[in-house]
Amino acid sequence: MGIVPAGTPCWTDLATPDLADARRFYPELFGWTGRVAPEPEAGGYTDFLRHGQAVAGAGPPAIPEQVPIWSIYVAADDADLVAGRVEEAGGQLVVPPFDVFDRGRMAVLSDPAGATLCVWQPLTMPGGEVFGVPGAMSWTELVTPDPEGAKIFYELVFGWQPDEQPTGSAGHTGWRLGSQIVAGMTTPLGDFPPGAPGYWSVYFGVTDVDATAARAAALGGAILVPPRDTAAGRCTALRDPQGALFNAITPP
Repeated sequence: MGIVPAGTPCWTDLATPDLADARRFYPELFGWTGRVAPEPEAGGYTDFLRHGQAVAGAGPPAIPEQVPIWSIYVAADDADLVAGRVEEAGGQLVVPPFDVFDRGRMAVLSDPAGATLCVWQPLTMPGGEVFGVPGAMSWTELVTPDPEGAKIFYELVFGWQPDEQPTGSAGHTGWRLGSQIVAGMTTPLGDFPPGAPGYWSVYFGVTDVDATAARAAALGGAILVPPRDTAAGRCTALRDPQGALFNAITPP
């Protein structure tokens, strides 16, 4: 069993062509330590730990032309069952369910607007072991040009219900699973390229957003959106040295 209930984001990992530099950049930024998978077939896949607890991972890209990207994983009791709903709901099954050693079973899917995310059925590896604290995944959000299509898709696949403006912020929707808001959704900014696919974004908690942004730039990354106050907290959008996008947030 995982740490979080089925239908809840439970893990995030980075696919990057320069795993060695990711092992440098993120520990220096967030204070993480790394634990490399022992299996040669894992390609050096690394769990990032916060005080000994797993919070994120990083590994080589699945295909050489894959752009560096952080991916979101949603916990499932049965990855095959979830995967079976995807095409009926209007999405695509990008990678059918497969076993990841003895750690778990996963699949990769995309929603009708092209946003990809993963399903994780935990076995020996539950996913993240701590959430919502500095240095750990604190929020995930879908950025999509097709929010109405997303509402249909994610309800059919994960049982999520849209909760309009959960933080009082116009244009934002919360994804509710039972009594809990488990993720968010927003529409793209005005400069979003026409026809570009939607995407899932990850937010890591920090104690000082401004200092984190400055530190990321000093370590070779870039500040895409300077620190700003929002209804959800003070946040910034960043890019790592290889081009992967991520966010840092301090809740209000």
